[in-house]
Amino acid sequence: MSDGERGALMEDELLLVRHSGEIPEVALHASLYFLREDAQGPRLRLTAEEIRALEEAALARYREIILRDLDVNNRDLSLFRGIRRANHNWYRFVRFCDKIGAPYGEFRLIAAEALLHYLRVELAEIATGKRAPSVNCSVDALLNFALTMGIDPATLPDRWDGLCAKGDE
Repeated sequence: MSDGERGALMEDELLLVRHSGEIPEVALHASLYFLREDAQGPRLRLTAEEIRALEEAALARYREIILRDLDVNNRDLSLFRGIRRANHNWYRFVRFCDKIGAPYGEFRLIAAEALLHYLRVELAEIATGKRAPSVNCSVDALLNFALTMGIDPATLPDRWDGLCAKGDE
């Protein structure tokens, strides 16, 4: 296989992982299997740099879907899954980061600010009658998510708990 063919193949796989669905790690493993082991695949011996590039694509996708579901502007779009899914994806993201040795502290700050912004905007719009609450997780789940994100509960906006779905999660 020529360097150009290998480069094009890697570029295709990077795009597939980067634009994968809701669980980027699954796409990463499928790509690694195809590239290295699949009888129909090229059976490459990937370099550390190539593996890291695929992992970075999965990390980028995780960050994208977490922020998508913490973006208050997405609440009425079909792609929106809500805070509950952002919380689940956060835990998947952290486990993946821990597995591959990738830091996530800087992104945690970004995601925490997105969560706080979401809650502030949601509260303001509900107070003015512009919309009904869209938070799709319980008070406990949201509080645990906020704590995991490093948010001091004292900094949560007043009446944030009134936004939450009723029931247990």
